Amino acid sequence: MRVNSTSTTRTRAAVALTVAALAAGATAGAGPATARPQTAPAAATPYCGAAHRIEQKLSTGTTWRMCWRYDGKAGLVLEDISYRPKGEPRQIKILNSARLGQIHVPYDDGTIEYDDLTGFDFAQGLMNLAPGECPGGTIKTVKVPDSVNETPTIKGLCTTTRSRGHAYRMQGDTANKVYQAAGKDLLVYTVNQVGWYEYMTEWRFQDDGTITMNVGATGSLSWDDYDAGDGRGWPIGKGAKAKATSHSHNAFWRLDFALDGSTRNSVEQYDSTVTAPTRGQRAPTTKTTRTKITKELAGDSRNYRWWRVVSAAGKNKDGHARSYEIVPGPSTKYPGRGYTKHDLYFTQYDKCELFASNNPGDCGRGAGTSVDRWVNGQTLKHPVVWMNIGFHHIARDEDQQPMPVHWQGFSIAPRDVTAMNPLTPAELGWQNGHWQPRR
Repeated sequence: MRVNSTSTTRTRAAVALTVAALAAGATAGAGPATARPQTAPAAATPYCGAAHRIEQKLSTGTTWRMCWRYDGKAGLVLEDISYRPKGEPRQIKILNSARLGQIHVPYDDGTIEYDDLTGFDFAQGLMNLAPGECPGGTIKTVKVPDSVNETPTIKGLCTTTRSRGHAYRMQGDTANKVYQAAGKDLLVYTVNQVGWYEYMTEWRFQDDGTITMNVGATGSLSWDDYDAGDGRGWPIGKGAKAKATSHSHNAFWRLDFALDGSTRNSVEQYDSTVTAPTRGQRAPTTKTTRTKITKELAGDSRNYRWWRVVSAAGKNKDGHARSYEIVPGPSTKYPGRGYTKHDLYFTQYDKCELFASNNPGDCGRGAGTSVDRWVNGQTLKHPVVWMNIGFHHIARDEDQQPMPVHWQGFSIAPRDVTAMNPLTPAELGWQNGHWQPRR
């Protein structure tokens, strides 16, 4: 939570000049353009220099490679993301760029709402990290563009590795041998302070090719943001007093896909229908249908529904088109604004469309400043994915003091990127497709 509206006025006075500068396009890298190009440059992003390079070979054999930069509004931006699974001859590109697209925070009492990235100086609040917060890793130095702080250079980007537990476990078909291995992740994260909150922006790059992106909110409940009489809060003090104001966190991510180095990816939606058994059937039947998404879409998660982004440029060793499946995390969808009414959006790439709400760029007459307004029937030749994951925060006694991290996020998972599990033990490599036990 933040300070109340009176305190907010005082807090924002010190950063008003910075907000104005950012609104004018003063960011690291390319700022919002007034033109409306419909496609990105065809060439891949040149691989960056050592200071902005992240490259990690995990102990299980997978190598992740990417570039990073720090944007004056979005904060950490990861670009040119690729991985090389064990057994593949070269890096496989996945994304041109990946970053937050907005954190929208409306309060239940209707007094105020925030767009933390473009309206409350999210990027300016980058925090220094202590060595103990990045165990076994490296803390990189970040220069915050147009910083209002006395020291614009922050030791604020952690890159390290973590074990995530079992990657797989399987009882073998002979000699009772058990095949098992622990999975390894490359972890990249920053911490940004916004008001009383501290947002942990975390990216996990797994050795099986999965990318998981999370935002964790921690820090503190605002000490003066209590109102025992509004009927919309939860008492966290003695008796029925000190009701903390409830609010939502609607986190958006923006993913610019470039599978196998090409932006000409396609989008597919899959829906399954379960039908009760008819006479003579032993069980219900399930039928799955595929719908090719050729136009921009505002999509909603449903039971038995999923999406994938499909490569037009590469296939795996089995001859199957490489793709990435979108795996939404738990979400509380906020119906109060048009841009929060849907779980994800597929939009045609536009250089100007950078933030899901309160977008500062001039995107043309009638284009609107939020992602819902950009879904207007364009053909998807270069799809950009916007994922919306919501969390309704009704405070509890345990939220003080400090507040435990509450996480929200989602994953993208490889589907047919490799012909087999990239972590498969060599002695099981022959078991691809239909196989019979060897005698």
